[in-house]
Amino acid sequence: MSTTIAAPPDKRVLITKPRTSDRIFRGVVTAFGISALLILTLIGVFLSVRGIQTFHSQGWHFLTNFKWEVVQNDDGTATSNLGIGAMLLGTILISIVALLIGVPLSIAMALFLTFYAPAKLKTFLVSVVDLMAAFPSVLFGLWGFFVLMPMVTYWAKLIYKYFNWIPVFSAPEPFFERSPFTAGVVLAIMIIPIVTSVSREVFAQTPLDRIQAAYALGATKWGVIKSVVFPFGSSGVVGGAMLGLGRAFGETVAVFTVLNIVFRGNWHVLYGAGGNVASLIILKWGESTGDETTALLAAGFVLFILTLVVNLSANFIVRRSVKSGK
Repeated sequence: MSTTIAAPPDKRVLITKPRTSDRIFRGVVTAFGISALLILTLIGVFLSVRGIQTFHSQGWHFLTNFKWEVVQNDDGTATSNLGIGAMLLGTILISIVALLIGVPLSIAMALFLTFYAPAKLKTFLVSVVDLMAAFPSVLFGLWGFFVLMPMVTYWAKLIYKYFNWIPVFSAPEPFFERSPFTAGVVLAIMIIPIVTSVSREVFAQTPLDRIQAAYALGATKWGVIKSVVFPFGSSGVVGGAMLGLGRAFGETVAVFTVLNIVFRGNWHVLYGAGGNVASLIILKWGESTGDETTALLAAGFVLFILTLVVNLSANFIVRRSVKSGK
C-alpha cells in the first residue's frame, strides 16, 4: 500500500510595500498636516513682520504700558503711547475666573460620563458636549448678554456684599454689569466641552487591572476614583485645563459682547471695567491707522505666541499622561 505525501505549501511572501490606496491616503493626510503647519507658520511670520516696528519703537514697554493713546500734533504728525499691559492683565484675570469655574464642572461631568452615566444617557450627553464645542462664539456671547448677564450681575452683588473684604472682590464703585466676572462665567461655559472631552478620554485610559484591584480590596466607586483614577489622570486634566486656557486667551466676540472695555488696569474681578487682548484688536481695528495698526498686529503676535505655547504645553502633558500611565 502506497501513501501519497502532499507537497508543502509555498512559503508566504511578506510584502512590506504599501498598496497604492494606502500611499494615496498617506500622501493626502501628510499634505493636509503640512499645509496646516505651513499656514500657522505664515500667520506667525506675518504678524511678527508687520508688528516688529511697534517693538522697535515701544520696546518691552509695549507689554507693560497701561495706556493706549495716539495724540495728533500741530504739525500733522502723531505721537503714540501704546501698550497692552491693561489688556494682558484683563486676559489673565478673565481666564483665571473661567478656569476656576469651568474646570471643576468639567471634571465632575467627565467622571459622571465615565463611571456613573448609563450607556444610553452617556451617548446622548457625549453628543451634547461635542455639539457645544462646535457652537459659534457669537451665540455664547448673545446668550451671555441677554440671559446670563442679569443672573451673574446678581451673583456679583452677593459676592461683593459678603466678601468685599477680600481685595480681589472689592470694587472702587458699585458697578457690576459687564465685569470680568461676567466674561469669565461665559468663557467657563465655552471651555467646558474641551476640558470635559480631554478629561473623559484620560479617565477612560485608567488601567482596568488597577481598578479591579481597588475593588478587590473593598474600595467603593468613589474610593476607586480618589485612589486610582485621579492619580492616573491628574496630568491629563491639567493638560485639558491648559487647552481650555488657550481657548480663553484667544476668545474675542463673546468677551467683547459681555465686557465693558476700558483701557486701564483692573484687577477687581467684580467691577464692570476691563478687557482682553482679543477685544482690544476687534475694538480698535476698524478705526486704526499707521502706528496703531502695527501695534494691533504686534498685540496679535503676542496673543499668538501666548496661545501657541499654552496649547503645545497642554498637548505634551496629555500625551505624556496617556503614554506613561501617570
